[in-house]
Amino acid sequence: MNQYSRIAVKVGSNVLTRADGTLDITRMSSIVDQIAVLRKHGVEVVLVTSGAVASGKSEMKGCPKLDTVSARQLFSAIGQAKLINRYYEFFRDHGIVCGQVLTMKENFSTRLHYLNQKHCMEVMLENGVLPIVNENDTVSVTELMFTDNDELSGLIASMLGMDALVILSNIDGVYTGNPADPASELIREIKPESDLDGEAIISKSKSQYGRGGMETKFRIARKVADEGIAVIIANGTRQNILEHLILGDGSVPCTLFAPSSHPVSSVKKWIAHSEDFAKGEIHINEGAFKALTSGEASSLLPVGVVAVEGNFEKDDIVRIVSPDGNAFAVGRTSYDSEEARGAMGKQGLKPIIHYDYLCIE
Repeated sequence: MNQYSRIAVKVGSNVLTRADGTLDITRMSSIVDQIAVLRKHGVEVVLVTSGAVASGKSEMKGCPKLDTVSARQLFSAIGQAKLINRYYEFFRDHGIVCGQVLTMKENFSTRLHYLNQKHCMEVMLENGVLPIVNENDTVSVTELMFTDNDELSGLIASMLGMDALVILSNIDGVYTGNPADPASELIREIKPESDLDGEAIISKSKSQYGRGGMETKFRIARKVADEGIAVIIANGTRQNILEHLILGDGSVPCTLFAPSSHPVSSVKKWIAHSEDFAKGEIHINEGAFKALTSGEASSLLPVGVVAVEGNFEKDDIVRIVSPDGNAFAVGRTSYDSEEARGAMGKQGLKPIIHYDYLCIE
């Protein structure tokens, strides 16, 4: 019996494109066919898809040389229309209505924007519409960009409380070394308590058409699994891979990041993925550091604060910095920066960051 009733599926550029950069229509059709099968078995699916930039580039052969930002905007504007049109046609053949959700990193920076996106996709799912999500590359440039769609898929899976996130790449999963080395072995499962160092075993190379690589997938997978969501990295070029992973007996090659058994609130999930949106830093003393890292439910009190950096408003995300200068946590502050500076070192005041809005990294 299938153990997952709601999943996010991320399909990478190297799965969807041929060597010449054109869309692999046959592969796209196969993935849609598999998603249709999963839906018939009662599995809700959100599809996070790459391929827009590569798709647009294939339509603009002979285009004058452009700078990186201009090329990305142009190719994505053309390619996104082509990509979603193909998906629409393929899903329509199965009687499935799909809808496009274009987003960017800034849309996750505030709780209100975050909840607006969540509501949009929840309404789609409730009405039987399959959300197809991609970064809006026409306006997402430089610091506004996600690392890649692996990061975006992790945010979507966390936001919607998915049972599992499936990341489809062009290799079977995480290996003990370079996958091209015959001595390297596929790691079938990574448990929450594992101390496996991803940076030590994973190649730094990036995908041909995407921006990411296995190092990013590993980092995102660990974070999402720590929030109680199973993450599977598998080879999207394998025949019927989704059916084997979700409906099969578990024998297909892949790497499973087993989910943590400790549930995390939706607010803490948002905070955990919001480090890049931090508006300032709060430096603390040794006593506060020990209290926050003790494993017990502890809030950050003003008495433990020694310095406040940056300008932020109440409810903004801030980093918490340990006595040795390392940022080890993020949280939603109950003070603005001026109030925090006025309160630091004082006793008997309300927490600067309540435990419910604090995430230790």
